[in-house]
Amino acid sequence: METQKPDHISAIKTLSEIPTNLPSQFHWSPEDLASATGDELYGAVVDLKGFFEGDLEATEIALKQISEACVSHGFFHVINHGVDEESIREAHEQMDVVFKLPMNQKLGMKRKPGDLCGYSGAHADRFSQHLPWKEMLSFHYKHGSAPGDDVVQYITSILGNEFHETGVVFQRYCGALKELAMGIFRLLGMSLGVEGRYFEEIFEDGGSLMRINNYPPCPHAELTLGTGPHTDPNALTILHEDLAGGLQVFTDGKWRRVKPLKHAFAVNIGDTFMALSNGRYKSCVHRAVVNQHKERRSMVFFVSPRDDRILRPPPEIVTEGRIYADFTWSLLRGFTQKHYRVDSTTLQNFMRWLALSGENLPISRN
Repeated sequence: METQKPDHISAIKTLSEIPTNLPSQFHWSPEDLASATGDELYGAVVDLKGFFEGDLEATEIALKQISEACVSHGFFHVINHGVDEESIREAHEQMDVVFKLPMNQKLGMKRKPGDLCGYSGAHADRFSQHLPWKEMLSFHYKHGSAPGDDVVQYITSILGNEFHETGVVFQRYCGALKELAMGIFRLLGMSLGVEGRYFEEIFEDGGSLMRINNYPPCPHAELTLGTGPHTDPNALTILHEDLAGGLQVFTDGKWRRVKPLKHAFAVNIGDTFMALSNGRYKSCVHRAVVNQHKERRSMVFFVSPRDDRILRPPPEIVTEGRIYADFTWSLLRGFTQKHYRVDSTTLQNFMRWLALSGENLPISRN
């Protein structure tokens, strides 16, 4: 019997009221809920200070750490990242403002069908089963050489001019994250032996999706997930989280807990960069578990290229043939929004769909 899709109101009420019995739509399969081992993932903690200062020895150490992490599982932390601590603190404060809004205001900024931006309670607007135990607000940030105000405009359009400061804070935060992403792309290129600014040029005129997440306490944490097992379809994901914990990475056939680091950003490779590296670097399989007693907050910055840019790996790293066909971010994003719910095999299934769909790539203006 088909499960009825819950509406936003019932989903938000479920998240906020902490029910005695967890509705079946929030239940996940035993396979998805497989417990993490007792081991933490002691991943690379990459110090970017030397790289930013032009220290060659420190840069070589960073390149080795990044290469080893990306070949193994696609996840690492960065410290001394250049993002102002005050900007991070203010963004967390504004996230608190958003999630403490009453239900009627949250519903007023509800995500529209087919759109990535807006508020969602448990993705109940898209799915009917395996709902994630979280609420979120997403908005676009357009890359560019000059500071813009697209985030400010969006936030005030959905919340009103009294939230102008919220928009300013998130605009500033996104700008800093975009600069950090460009530095990481430079390091990724260097670690792959790619000359010049190949990857930076792909993404400097692209865009990012910023998402703030609230994972409420759940007395039935053993039955549900904050985010199910998946890889990110975009190229690079930069996460800042509070110290509640919940992120887990799948590596060596096991789920491993990731300990939050107070002054660090967590970084993971996504499907788009896996394709750009011709499969040399892994798209990180990860999930988020929830806590019985305390909430968790996180801010996620999903970095992507321009919609119509044709994506292919640099020739110097294609030594034994291409693994993935050319594609555009628009096609991959559309696949995940219209045809496929992201999981740990999104890229492989997208490539099969692309080969069968007859979709034509635009004339390149890369």
